[in-house]
Amino acid sequence: MSKAAWFPSEEQIQNMRLFQLMKAHGLKDYDAFYERSVTDIAWFWDAVVRDMGIRWSRPYEQVWDNSKGNAWPRWFAGGKMNVSVNALDRWVEDRQSRHRLALVWEGDDGTVVKYTYRELLQAVSRCARGLRELGVQAGDRIAIYLPMIPENVIAILAAARIGAIFTPCFSGYGAEAVATRLRDCEAKVLITADGFLRRGRMVRMKEEADRAVDLSPSVEKVVVVPRLKRELTYTERDMSWDEMTAPSSFCPALDTDGENPFMIIYTSGTTGKPKGTVHCHAGFPIKSAFDAGYMMDLGPGDVMFWVTDMGWMMGPWMVFGTLLSGSTMVLFEGTPDYPEPDRLWKMVETHGVSHLGISPTVIRALMKYGEEWTKRHDLSSLRVFGSTGEPWNPEPWQWLFEKVGKKQVPIFNYSGGTETSGGILSSNLMKPIAPCSFNGPMPGMAAEVVDDQNRPVRGEVGELVLRKPWVGMTRGFWRDPERYEKTYWSRWADTWVHGDWVEVDEEGFWFITGRSDDTLKIAGKRLGPAEVESILVDHPAVLEAATIGVPDPTKGETAVCFVSLQPNTAGDEELRKELIAMVEVRLGKALKPKQIHFVEELPKTRNGKILRRAIKAAYTGNDAGDLSSLENPQAVEAIRKSVVR
Repeated sequence: MSKAAWFPSEEQIQNMRLFQLMKAHGLKDYDAFYERSVTDIAWFWDAVVRDMGIRWSRPYEQVWDNSKGNAWPRWFAGGKMNVSVNALDRWVEDRQSRHRLALVWEGDDGTVVKYTYRELLQAVSRCARGLRELGVQAGDRIAIYLPMIPENVIAILAAARIGAIFTPCFSGYGAEAVATRLRDCEAKVLITADGFLRRGRMVRMKEEADRAVDLSPSVEKVVVVPRLKRELTYTERDMSWDEMTAPSSFCPALDTDGENPFMIIYTSGTTGKPKGTVHCHAGFPIKSAFDAGYMMDLGPGDVMFWVTDMGWMMGPWMVFGTLLSGSTMVLFEGTPDYPEPDRLWKMVETHGVSHLGISPTVIRALMKYGEEWTKRHDLSSLRVFGSTGEPWNPEPWQWLFEKVGKKQVPIFNYSGGTETSGGILSSNLMKPIAPCSFNGPMPGMAAEVVDDQNRPVRGEVGELVLRKPWVGMTRGFWRDPERYEKTYWSRWADTWVHGDWVEVDEEGFWFITGRSDDTLKIAGKRLGPAEVESILVDHPAVLEAATIGVPDPTKGETAVCFVSLQPNTAGDEELRKELIAMVEVRLGKALKPKQIHFVEELPKTRNGKILRRAIKAAYTGNDAGDLSSLENPQAVEAIRKSVVR
């Protein structure tokens, strides 16, 4: 049984944007509001976009067209809008908001740059005009491989402004991971940087970008942001950011259909290449802004700082969640504990952060330094902690809540995914919050926990499903609709199967217990085993490989790999180091394996599928469950005996 640790006051509840929305529709009871939001979803999302003040160049004729079934709904049919207009122009046209801060950037070295809404619109307009002059047209793909610098946000909004589709890439990726995404979406332009700073050291980026482009024939132009002002030798395909964004006439936004794609963001599955989730102008931004603005109570005058990267879903989520709410975002190039363990808390004080988004991994890393570092700073601006990416365990949750927030700042636990544009489950600032828990599904999200017969369950672990569509759900995978349908819609008719194991306790609190597939989540970053395995088997000594995620005290989860070698090949320490280095070079340091074990064979089913579940059970010493489908069950026991923990 869970006991709540934080309780909202009546004044806090009545001042929330969510409560004001409910009140405007004659509802004061949250549970009644939620029930209506999932039984009359057209009413709900229409109410949301009207309350947000979303600007349409042509009004929509129908909120929700479900004629093609739950997997392929159309939202705001007939409506035209451009997300950059809703993020920037509508605020700039208001004299009271045009000079409000939109973006604050702090570099690893302490440099700070600020943009008002007016200044950000001007920068976006210059970039949009420059992209047009490069020949970028509506529907063309632009890949953005940049550190967390202002140009990243500017490029995102500029692409949307001209109707292009942007693909954000994690700044820590190696060339191979970037190239996989460039090739899949057939990017026409890559925007990158000469490098960036991390923990006081220079990280070269242009060289990785060049290697990626050499592997990606669709890329015609590479635009380089001079973050470090390094001397570079430009080729014919290269162009400096400063040259592309030279002052020019104002670039108006293209009048796009609300269903037009504006972003392809990749997420990994358990097998195959990364999945390019497609999001549109009237989807991802609206869902992000609802979750941030109404559920986290973000509004004008508030400052959101989420510790993330633009290549992960929470990066674009922060951009649109803040800008559509008329708020301020903080971008950070560095790490939370450099040059001192109080870097994160110092930033909260300096920039007046009201909404701080972190992961349990970050808190586990900071709490080891002790609470003395938090006491050095005035953290009174904080109103909400946001948390996503991985489940909590009690000790770091309590440390953040008690030592940092002094039991006054709620921890807004939040879980969804790249494919959902935000949360399925969340805490609720209108209700008591228990440690490590969720209060349940968010408004508009018709979620249930079911058994293997698709029957609702309570008090036991089950599969998280969604019964109805929602604004923000991916419009499928890029040029791969069959894979999308197979991934989410093939198990039960008209039911989205999310892939999380969830339990609802007797008090009504929800808990995520893990993934129901094999996807790894390393420090909150999702990684498909196949992405690691495909690199390992590229080595001439490797016959087969399997990757599992295992608990890690710092990252939450880390990768451990099992490799079977070619005949007459010895697995020694030198080869082990070589294989780990291969993965690090291609995917980035953060995603390299913790360990590689050499085994004679990998456990396989009769149809040849490697059973990672059995490998993980053998490694961790847990019960592997039913292994009747295995062709070679002796391989599991061999792994169990050979692994020294």
